[in-house]
Amino acid sequence: MTKTDINIADKEDSFIVPKTKEEKEEYISSLPEPVGYRLLIRPFAGKTRTKGGILLADSTIETIQATTVIGLVIKMGNLCYRDKEKFPLGPWCKEGQFVMYGRYAGSRFKNKWGEHRILNDDEIIGVVQNPEDIAKMF
Repeated sequence: MTKTDINIADKEDSFIVPKTKEEKEEYISSLPEPVGYRLLIRPFAGKTRTKGGILLADSTIETIQATTVIGLVIKMGNLCYRDKEKFPLGPWCKEGQFVMYGRYAGSRFKNKWGEHRILNDDEIIGVVQNPEDIAKMF
């Protein structure tokens, strides 16, 4: 899978997403490359509307992203999961998967696409099939 193949457009309710191929390429290229054993994660924010159809404020969505423990793996450093002593069974996750991590894990930053985190490979505590099953929703 190439870095631009991550299908973030399918997660449109959960992120400010690039819609065109050019926007996807701009998004991926605007992000820092995680170095060594680090992963770049896009926190999951959930839906932008309540069940009743009310749009959530941007500040509410940002708060949810800042406090969530679920995110999408966007990029991985070149040494992720290569330590055979720590990871004898191989990688715990791969690009394009949703993962769970500690609430205060990693370094946070924002860009025009929203909140992101850079985490160490051993800070991933689970792989999540459907983030909406776990994430606290309004």
